[in-house]
Amino acid sequence: MRLLLALSALGSSQPPLLTLNYQYPLSAAIYKAIQKVDHEFAAFLHDKGYGEGAKSFKLFTFSDIRTPFKIIGDRMQLLTGKATLIVCFHIPEAAENFIKWLFIHQQLEIADKKTKVIFSVEQVESVPSVLPAGSSTSDTSFATVIFQPLSPMVVGRKNDRGHYDYRSPFDIGYTDCLLYNWLEKYQAASSINVIRLEQMKERVQIRVEFFPHPPQQRLIAIKQGTEAETRIRGYTKFRLKVTAPAELLELASNAGLGLHNAQGMGCVEIIRIVKEKNSLYGTKDHQTGIIGV
Repeated sequence: MRLLLALSALGSSQPPLLTLNYQYPLSAAIYKAIQKVDHEFAAFLHDKGYGEGAKSFKLFTFSDIRTPFKIIGDRMQLLTGKATLIVCFHIPEAAENFIKWLFIHQQLEIADKKTKVIFSVEQVESVPSVLPAGSSTSDTSFATVIFQPLSPMVVGRKNDRGHYDYRSPFDIGYTDCLLYNWLEKYQAASSINVIRLEQMKERVQIRVEFFPHPPQQRLIAIKQGTEAETRIRGYTKFRLKVTAPAELLELASNAGLGLHNAQGMGCVEIIRIVKEKNSLYGTKDHQTGIIGV
């Protein structure tokens, strides 16, 4: 499920200042908001997730905050007190109304050692899936879509030291790393066996598509200003043309692509369904709204 939150900054006559590395404190604020209403669900998202051990995944992500701003040093000065945010969960459809209710009239406090902004959640709307209802019931229902990142997409593999070597969309093997992680998530979230997973892998196609300008690199500090600070590298300003089973596409839409999704990385939007001849969806393209590029 995908929720669109309308936010309003509280309590300051001055233009709010927000750290450019707001993703980690925003993730913590979302967990805190959920915990106020449902401690068990918040603990499941934060501590356990889907799968076991090192192969567990949160299956949750969120977009960049969408609002006009200008950069001042390592801060972003908001030019308006209004903003929007997309929050995504891969959960059963029956739980959607409950999750939507969790955020109504909540506050999200995004703070570090220098600045703090408190947003009030003024409105919560469900964002309907552009995939036809019921399309996720069979892995034989393949579709081709165009994904666009709504937050930096982080792709990589762990090296011998246990650290990630991050990949650029220009790199050979970028889509292989992306697919490997995507299928790991799917295996954790479903009961698919290894043979069927390999069969699915052979049929999935991913192609990077560039705008007239190259992808934009972003370095994001996690736990900024602490001894545990780490930096990750992601990319925006590009698109992915993907042919995959409908339930894989739904998983990407609900839980993100790539690494560090629960820290707000890899949130994606299906901006177009490519309707090819003899496909499940007919012969014409379906264009959806683009929230930002």
